[in-house]
Amino acid sequence: MREPPLIRLLPDGRRLHLHDGPIDLIVEAFGKHDKILAAYAAAARRFVSVLDELCGELALLRSAARRGPSPLHGTIARVMSDAVAPFCADTFITPMAAVAGAVAETILETMLAAAPLRRAYVNNGGDIALHLERGESFTVGVADYSEHLLAEDVGLGGSAIFGTVMLDASSPVRGIATSGWPGRSFSLGIADAVTILARRASLADAAATIVANAVDLPGNHKITRAPARAIAPDSDLGDRLVTRDVGRLDESEIDDALSRGVATAGALIARGLIEGAALRLKHVTRVVGSPFVGNLLGSTKEDQIR
Repeated sequence: MREPPLIRLLPDGRRLHLHDGPIDLIVEAFGKHDKILAAYAAAARRFVSVLDELCGELALLRSAARRGPSPLHGTIARVMSDAVAPFCADTFITPMAAVAGAVAETILETMLAAAPLRRAYVNNGGDIALHLERGESFTVGVADYSEHLLAEDVGLGGSAIFGTVMLDASSPVRGIATSGWPGRSFSLGIADAVTILARRASLADAAATIVANAVDLPGNHKITRAPARAIAPDSDLGDRLVTRDVGRLDESEIDDALSRGVATAGALIARGLIEGAALRLKHVTRVVGSPFVGNLLGSTKEDQIR
């Protein structure tokens, strides 16, 4: 029998912490005090059933996504299925590629249904769903190792932060997600971090997986890989080789790997699936799409697609 979900206000008195098994959310809402309390209460009520809901369809969620009607029934499961559907014809992907973003998105929608808020975010381990009313904005810190944070909360002094993105209500972006081989989930590629901006958190989550997988050097002896199942027997990736270590790469290798990811991100922008991407490998950053240009710090090459 597992521990009950943890639901608490953080010591700052502003943010709500929701934790259950592998799900760990930081939630913050802005608006009238009574509306914030109502939104937090609604989030807490919805959260207690999330993990059981997902576990009830786990076998299907770990199966390859396919075109056509989804066999999934749960609200979050259907969001996950919809998010990966645009990618399944071209590559192997399961609905689990969108789980973190879909959970964040669902909790945020629950809050907004309960109370009007000026702005709000739900951060699920670095995959963030955002709400912005007219005149509102967020500044988001972009970091290595699948950790990006609201920069106004953490400042810009952390060594993992390599850039910021300012999003206001006029932007279509309402979801941010990061994937990379050192992160929480397995990756087929070698990116330290790929951060995606999209209209929904679930779609950003799925796209981050696709672009991070594309940042790669197939057959390169400096990359250590292992079957996903050998590390986690229940992995949805089965016997596919996932990255375990990336050795020292020379400049041409870094450029080659990042160029592969840039091409994939550019194709997703052209299809209207994402708004922008930042790709990070060995302290080199490539950016694709205008939402990122001019906001990233450090060693950066801009690949702006209009």
